[in-house]
Amino acid sequence: MKLDPSIDDPDAFYAALVAANEGLADDQSNHLILRLVFLLANQVGDTAVINACVAEAAKPFEMENAR
Repeated sequence: MKLDPSIDDPDAFYAALVAANEGLADDQSNHLILRLVFLLANQVGDTAVINACVAEAAKPFEMENAR
């Protein structure tokens, strides 16, 4: 799993993500993000890497829930 930034143009990615969410209700936005996660996971294709990314993304919430 790579943790160093490797997106060619992170600002353009962020702008595209914000634009895709414009005008959506919260539940629609959540569905868009989940769909994006599945599409990106399919591009990665390596279950071990995907699971490591899920675990890394969950870390801050595990700390919050431990309180």
